Amino acid sequence: MYITNISEAKASLSKLIEQVLNGEEVIIGKAGKPVAKLVPYTQDTNPRQLGAGHWKGKIWIADDFDDLPEDVLALFIGETEDDESSP
Repeated sequence: MYITNISEAKASLSKLIEQVLNGEEVIIGKAGKPVAKLVPYTQDTNPRQLGAGHWKGKIWIADDFDDLPEDVLALFIGETEDDESSP
């Protein structure tokens, strides 16, 4: 494990990345306290699970989801309360 401060890390980022690529963890500190850790990036190569039913039991949609209240509809079509009270 290699420990450095922010100003040193700025000046030698390429060197620090090389250390990480060689398997070493790099800790970056500020005011003597660790604030970040550089580690190798590993990409998840597992395929995503797609298809019907994948979200079953994980989400819920209200029965009135598609119902639009009259006051909201009025806002969409440009009606105001003043318009409704006019003869």
